[in-house]
Amino acid sequence: QVQLVESGGGLVQPGGSLRLSCVASRSIFIFSIYTVGWYRQAPGKQRELVAAITNSGSTNYADSVKGRFTISGDNAKNTVYLQMNSLKPEDTALYYCNFKRVSYSAWGQGTQVTVAS
Repeated sequence: QVQLVESGGGLVQPGGSLRLSCVASRSIFIFSIYTVGWYRQAPGKQRELVAAITNSGSTNYADSVKGRFTISGDNAKNTVYLQMNSLKPEDTALYYCNFKRVSYSAWGQGTQVTVAS
C-alpha cells in the first residue's frame, strides 16, 4: 500500500509559478516498473493527465503544458514534483498525484491550483 499526499497548490497570478509535491508513504522508486502521474480536474471537466514519469525516467506531458511544466522525482525524499511555470487561468484545477503499477493504483487527495489576477 502506498499513500500519497500532495501539497504546494494555491492562488497565483497569470504568468506565475508553483511547485507541487507528491510525497509517498514509502519508497516507490524501488519498484522495477511504475508510473507516477500528475492529473488535474477542473469543475465540469474530466480528469486529465498533465505529466507522467516512469521508472526509467522517461516523461510525457499534455500538449497544453509542454514547455511550461516539468515533472521530476527525488528518490531520497520519496517525492515527485511538478514545477509549473507561466501559469494560465486555464490551468486552474484540482491537481492529483497517481502512482500506478501493473495491478495497483493509488491516488492522493489533491491540491487546488487557482490562477487568477
